[in-house]
Amino acid sequence: MRSLPNIVITGTPGTGKSSHCDTLASELPDMKVFSINQVAKDRDCFDGYDEERKSHIVDEEKLIDAIEPDLEKGGLIIDWHVCDIFPEDLVDLVIVLRADTEKIYDRLQKRNYAETKLQENLDAEIMEVVLSDARESYAEEVVIELPSNTIDDIDSNVSRIVSWKEQWVADNK
Repeated sequence: MRSLPNIVITGTPGTGKSSHCDTLASELPDMKVFSINQVAKDRDCFDGYDEERKSHIVDEEKLIDAIEPDLEKGGLIIDWHVCDIFPEDLVDLVIVLRADTEKIYDRLQKRNYAETKLQENLDAEIMEVVLSDARESYAEEVVIELPSNTIDDIDSNVSRIVSWKEQWVADNK
């Protein structure tokens, strides 16, 4: 029995996952942020490099094997654009961040995304790919869709997540 929940913060690139996780890290010091891109690098879970997208390819099976002991302990805030690979029984909340495509475009353009990668991510947001994956992979009550267009959205969302975590801890004593 875990004493702390595992929370996945997910969404299309540019929806504010890292901003949310950075703020959550300061609000929930008893929990640890797992930025999956960094964890995959630290634990050697890459399976090549995609030249077209200019990004590493994560070996998802190796990644899950590498982090499962951490998931079993609990207390993780997982930051990644993919959510459906994590074991359902070890995930307590999935936050799917959504943003207006104009916001995503501006954010990804500032990161110097190639036009094809930028368009691919905008299409994914329009088609609700991450939200659909989350809803197909986890129980309805575990998946929460939140807006992420402004600083006020981040503050409101973080407050909701902190309250949810406190209630989870109280309910699971």
